[in-house]
Amino acid sequence: MSDVPSARRPAGELEAEVLAALWSARQPMTPQDVQSALGGDLARTTIATILARLHDKGTVERTRAGRAYAYTPTVHDTAGLAARRMHTELGREADRSTVLARFVSDLSAEDEQLLRDLLGDGAPGLDSSSSGPGPTPAPGTPGAAGS
Repeated sequence: MSDVPSARRPAGELEAEVLAALWSARQPMTPQDVQSALGGDLARTTIATILARLHDKGTVERTRAGRAYAYTPTVHDTAGLAARRMHTELGREADRSTVLARFVSDLSAEDEQLLRDLLGDGAPGLDSSSSGPGPTPAPGTPGAAGS
């Protein structure tokens, strides 16, 4: 096996670099602008493809700028990007309550408390002592009766 490192970047690395360039610019950028901001090592077509994919995901919006598009991020930091990904995954499932129940059941005690604090004390469905309606874990999931 060769000691030469692979030329491929880890998944998502280029998207992260492009988003970082857009975040730092604070104004719409064309693929050529992004290419310049990233040092010119990537082909403009590669950057245009990444921007198109980010647009398809809803992570950036675009407007016409002459013959090209200029892109603006719709999320403004990595936390917003993570939240968007979580919403996307949640939206892919018809049974949202089971997805949320499984997500919550896997939280650390610290994260569970943080979520309780963010939602306010006594948030329905998070506190097992709560009497309000909330998501019921699916059979066989942690927190389900008889599991």
